[in-house]
Amino acid sequence: MNNPSDKKTPDLAVNNRYYRKASFLISAGSAKQFPPEGREVAFAGRSNAGKSSAINTLCDNKSLARTSKTPGRTRLVNFFEMDEGHRLVDLPGYGFAKVPVAMKNEWQKLMTQYLSEQQALNGLVVIMDIRHPLNDYDWQMLEWCDHFQLPAHVLLTKADKIKRGAQQNSKLKTQKLLKDAGINASVQTFSALKKTGLDELVTKLNGWLAL
Repeated sequence: MNNPSDKKTPDLAVNNRYYRKASFLISAGSAKQFPPEGREVAFAGRSNAGKSSAINTLCDNKSLARTSKTPGRTRLVNFFEMDEGHRLVDLPGYGFAKVPVAMKNEWQKLMTQYLSEQQALNGLVVIMDIRHPLNDYDWQMLEWCDHFQLPAHVLLTKADKIKRGAQQNSKLKTQKLLKDAGINASVQTFSALKKTGLDELVTKLNGWLAL
């Protein structure tokens, strides 16, 4: 009989090896530039919630998605391809970006076009700071997913900023609020710094991408 202590800890570098293939494909400024076929998973979130860091950690590439101390730097829909037909998509950050209203409106229009017209989209990862989840923009995004029956997964980032008990409390509270609102979305904690939650995220994405 095997001793449970003999079991090896999963190797994160192995579990996310497929995503390490990701490379930049295109930055789309209009719907006509969106790749027409394949399977995609998109990432959306408030401008300072750690979206780019989460993508870079998933793909083990610190320079893949743009990160900046200035919220709202991502202004286009950025596509990253693992192989022909499988892509990750970085959507413009929403809320709190210190930019003109006209520019925010353009971002919103572009993101709405992608979410409503892109047939390759198979799921949306909604990024939230674990210390400040479910703001108005987050609710709007999740309600959109619910309305159009698009699978959603909430990634509570920056988990390393708070203690383990507080992480669990935030997760449970978020799950309860979503359930009370009648929104079917999975929820997990995540730390780009410590790579905690990476296995769980990879498993979710593998299902959506049919890997």
